[in-house]
Amino acid sequence: GPPPSVTDPMIPVLEPKPKTKPSLKETFDKEGPEAFAKAVRENEGLLITDTTWRDAHQSLLATRMRTVDMLNIAEANNVALANAYSLENWGGATFDVSMRFLRECPWDRLASMREAVPDIPFQMLLRGANAVGYTSYPDNVVYEFCRLAKETGMDVFRVFDSLNYLENMKLGIDAVGQAGGIVEAACCYTGDVSCPDRGLYDLEYYLGFVRELEAQGIHVLAIKDMAGLLKPEAAHMLVGAIREEFPNLPIHVHTHDTAGTGVASMLAAAKAGADAVDAAMDAMSGMTSQPSLGALVASTAGSDLDTGMTLEEVSRVNDYWEECRGIYAPFESGQKSGSADVYIHEMPGGQYTNLLYQSTQLGLTGQWPAVKNAYAVANRLLGDIIKVTPSSKVVGDMAQFLVANKLSEQEVIDQAETLSFPKSVIEYFQGYLGIPPFGFPEPLRSRVVKGQTIPGTDMSCFAGRPGADLPPMDLAAEKQKLEEKWGPGSAYDHHNHKISDTDVMSHAMYPAVFDEYMEHLSEYGQLSYVDTRTFLTGMKVGQELTVTLEPGKQLVVKLIGVGEPDEDGIVNIQFELNGQPRMAHIKDKSVGAEVVTRAKAVKGVVGSVGAPMPGVVLETKVDKGDKVKAGDPLVSLSAMKMETLVSCPCD
Repeated sequence: GPPPSVTDPMIPVLEPKPKTKPSLKETFDKEGPEAFAKAVRENEGLLITDTTWRDAHQSLLATRMRTVDMLNIAEANNVALANAYSLENWGGATFDVSMRFLRECPWDRLASMREAVPDIPFQMLLRGANAVGYTSYPDNVVYEFCRLAKETGMDVFRVFDSLNYLENMKLGIDAVGQAGGIVEAACCYTGDVSCPDRGLYDLEYYLGFVRELEAQGIHVLAIKDMAGLLKPEAAHMLVGAIREEFPNLPIHVHTHDTAGTGVASMLAAAKAGADAVDAAMDAMSGMTSQPSLGALVASTAGSDLDTGMTLEEVSRVNDYWEECRGIYAPFESGQKSGSADVYIHEMPGGQYTNLLYQSTQLGLTGQWPAVKNAYAVANRLLGDIIKVTPSSKVVGDMAQFLVANKLSEQEVIDQAETLSFPKSVIEYFQGYLGIPPFGFPEPLRSRVVKGQTIPGTDMSCFAGRPGADLPPMDLAAEKQKLEEKWGPGSAYDHHNHKISDTDVMSHAMYPAVFDEYMEHLSEYGQLSYVDTRTFLTGMKVGQELTVTLEPGKQLVVKLIGVGEPDEDGIVNIQFELNGQPRMAHIKDKSVGAEVVTRAKAVKGVVGSVGAPMPGVVLETKVDKGDKVKAGDPLVSLSAMKMETLVSCPCD
């Protein structure tokens, strides 16, 4: 993408207004989640959740928004969004991306946000039994995660399952309840309830699932429309039917604006009885993000649905985001408008831009229309499923697999026993994500899992909740291991980092990502103090940078010169720190790199096996000289988070 903008965003100063009633945050803190839910139902007007701090940048900017840029606008948010239902600011993909790419601790992010925004409820996205990961965890890990999240500053936990599988949701609901958080259980939406010919996901299906959720003692119901499929008429029908049957249950509606109908759908939902809707600041709204917050504020002003926000204050905050977004130009997808073909392929908004980027990296440049068409085909092959992380990843992996290998729908079914499917697809059919609402499609499932076994068992498929039989994790022992590896006195300790309970939880969720983050922290220290433009592009010779470590404590760094690498690849960096000359010696990792060429598979030779798509070898399953037969695993490949097991095509 293009380089970051050279314009620094202006931070607005808004005058606080006197309170006329307790905030929702105060109500929750003093009286608990039931009182919060009651206050939401009794609220006059429409409540809004601002998703700018999570789903908006996850959908538009590959989840790359850094904490410093959110904290800069926090004080203005306190004023402009004082009447908000919540700020969505944590969970989903932000947890691992903060460590993996931004080199930030997600728990420190939450704590610093809580300190900066004390009086607006915070909201996170919890993947049910998967917490904030992509797999199942022992039950005690999910309970501990929710306890720590609530303790660090989280209020509203939007709990969902990617297949609407109730058994997975029960774990998340119970864990949030035990932690004392607000349980906002999500009914994930797909299909079209306003179209009688759409198929399985009709109004009665959703009402039945809501009945099951309500029976779990939830505080708020979320309708989670991940792809922006909820048309205005469908919103009116669905919300109206739920409101009629559940008059006391708060309803919160989430959508994406991919087709451009988001504002109309949210207004229709509000008129039908929804208490709250999701939106994003105008500069971070539209397309695969949420509908425009400013448009909803303006459209409801002076009506029974008045949000209690003023367009003037919201616009001042939006001015900041208009300029701030330019700094993240390298992560723009290139998408220039919405697209109504989402009603055909049904791709979630948060996945759309990521899959577009991944397809380019996998050598599918120029084949994006084919990938979108294949996404619809993959969905049918998988059984027309709910599509949200991680189930949407399964559909996306399958779609890219179809395009890369030029496979038709029927060819996949016919050749399923010999194809090297992505790992996520195999595990989906084995029940790693749970059981879809209408079961697995046959005969494809039986053919895909033929000869497969779940590690540590003799089963080919799970019969119920995948993580139900996992033994508890010994968190104290895990903490001891991390202290020995990363704590004070360890080989990697250069900053006296003491392992916390939240570090243990980060490692439990993403072991490899956490270790990589700690290696970076050990070598470079904390980088969250550095401004985003410098973080992304580095300093230029002659540039002077002011770094604020805490109020009243600043460092002034000036880059004087960068030398040439010596024979060992070491580069001398000359700089000034608060006016004093300094020198650092940095290894240039590009020095000495060799270009490696590898042989390609020979077309027409059955035993010459090629990779189904570009990637790196994660694991070799056989040794030279081993005898193999058709179907035996050879190597495990990885490309852009997609793992594929390549099998032997013949004896």
